[in-house]
Amino acid sequence: MGAGHPSEADCRKGVRAVLDGLPAGSLVLAAVSGGTDSLALAGALAAEGAAHDVTVGAIVVDHGLQEESADTAVLAAQQCADLGLAPVAVVQAVITSSGDGLEADAREARYTALAETAAAMGEEHPAHVVLLGHTRDDRAEQVLLGLARGSGARSLAGMADLVVRAGTPFVRPLLHLPRTTTEKACAAWGLVAWEDPMNSDRAYARVRVRQALAALETDLGPGSAEALARSADLLRDDADLLDDLAEQASPDDDPAGIPVTDLADSAPALRSRVWRRLLVRAGAPAGALSAAHVAGCDRLVTDWHGRGPLHLPGDLRVRRAEHRVHIGRTPGGQ
Repeated sequence: MGAGHPSEADCRKGVRAVLDGLPAGSLVLAAVSGGTDSLALAGALAAEGAAHDVTVGAIVVDHGLQEESADTAVLAAQQCADLGLAPVAVVQAVITSSGDGLEADAREARYTALAETAAAMGEEHPAHVVLLGHTRDDRAEQVLLGLARGSGARSLAGMADLVVRAGTPFVRPLLHLPRTTTEKACAAWGLVAWEDPMNSDRAYARVRVRQALAALETDLGPGSAEALARSADLLRDDADLLDDLAEQASPDDDPAGIPVTDLADSAPALRSRVWRRLLVRAGAPAGALSAAHVAGCDRLVTDWHGRGPLHLPGDLRVRRAEHRVHIGRTPGGQ
């Protein structure tokens, strides 16, 4: 498969950078939904696979959220096979309600299905990795959504190039490219993309943010998405440093409680991260912890007037007794 169109070359370059760093015999799988971005990713992986000593395949995830989802998955799998990817697996994502909304539940189900399938398929390989087709537009949309929600630096840092879930590395090789590039690459490769009707349903925050970003590009001029993505890169460096410092500053668990001085002596930006680590370590679901929860805990250190215990997600109780803070699941917080 040649790279006659510049968009093909751009997609292939991102994938090539991932393949170059893998040991021989590795299994590399494209996560495919049937949409433009994931099909362009599949095309780039197929085009680059022959030049590397790796096995390249695909996992097509069917969420079962639309009547035609099974047919869409079959079509996507056939296109992946036609590209030369093998093995190709079609898996059903089992969505369970967590109270965080359909989008979050579907995303969690998708990661679970991908990680489990990749691990099973990669048993005979020295390493396995799953490629995700997110683009620069996806990163910009996430940053804009974080701004609207008043999120902190970690959320505003947007999508990472690499995340590990259930022992499976997930890499986003197209994160530096605009969505227009994947659209042109699909057209050049003759791939037929499926348009998810949820992508135009304003009931979902992601759709409203995408439309708001398009309006910014119109009102402020081209480059808004690129600027947001660049800001995310800068914030990620800051967030990484603060997270490293927070890990070093986090006190060990102590049955007698954490001395207030162990927390009060830290700068506010660092202390909030220490609090989050302590709460997650004690059993609070990370996705359910809000800035308001962390701020409430912090007032136990900075503005305490003998108030009762705080009730946090994960059935945690956080209270202060004299000069120590107690975090636990019992009513007394111990």
